[in-house]
Amino acid sequence: MRTRVSFPSGNSRCVGYLELPEGGSSLPCVVLCHGFSGTMDRLFDHARQFAEAGWATLVFDYRSFGESEGGPRQVPDIGGQLDDLRAAVAFARAHDRIDPERILLWGNSLGGAHAITVAATDPRIAAVVAQIPFNGFPEKVEGRSAADNLALLAAIIWDTVRGKLRMRPYYIRMVGAPGEVAVTASADAERHIATLTGGGETLWRNSIAPRALLSMMRYRPAESAARLTCPLLVCAAADDRETPLDTSRELAERAPDGRMRVYPGTHFTFYTEPALRTRVVADQIEFFRHACDRV
Repeated sequence: MRTRVSFPSGNSRCVGYLELPEGGSSLPCVVLCHGFSGTMDRLFDHARQFAEAGWATLVFDYRSFGESEGGPRQVPDIGGQLDDLRAAVAFARAHDRIDPERILLWGNSLGGAHAITVAATDPRIAAVVAQIPFNGFPEKVEGRSAADNLALLAAIIWDTVRGKLRMRPYYIRMVGAPGEVAVTASADAERHIATLTGGGETLWRNSIAPRALLSMMRYRPAESAARLTCPLLVCAAADDRETPLDTSRELAERAPDGRMRVYPGTHFTFYTEPALRTRVVADQIEFFRHACDRV
């Protein structure tokens, strides 16, 4: 049964959905973290598969996204999102049917970086899965010209200045066609958007304040991976241009108990191909099950 929940984080309240299998107590709980512009409804299918394995699951929106409080809207805040994840973990641990020593973190893209970073400072986390995880920007993104990069950098700087002056954010598209000013501008952008919207109502919006990209340039989850005390599984895409294979591999190699699995496709294949998603989640369930047995 999926129940709408909320919990405080800083000056905001984050909204999420807790799913509990019928009966049982001392359940492991998978806390799922969405990516840079994502919203929790994109993770409901993943949560369902973990719940069918017999575990509790918690999905939630970061502050200023989806159903959670916070403003201005659609403004990613790295530090704030890390606090939101810590608050989600605290909420799960306090639940009377959840085993506080078997909290499992699952993160997608930027959420994968957050899961690693939070687990590195919380030795009670039982295991981490980082799927197509962010670990610094690639030196060159295929299909982006120098002019495209300059236009995006100008948008980042202008939005950052507006933030300092407490002005309304300067929004750009999250996903756009090649040549557009967007965080991701690729030939398969339209297919990605169709998957995100699902052809109907969705919390996700193709709009983002790009100021956070500046702080992401200094975000190094690999340094946190080296301090993990729990097992880490990195799930990567062979032809990923947004979070390339080499940067993902560094996370697994630096973790004391890290491993990596590589799947065919691109960064967006993990969103657009249900058969691949089912296969990947099955591998993740096996990994989490072994980790829970060790606790």
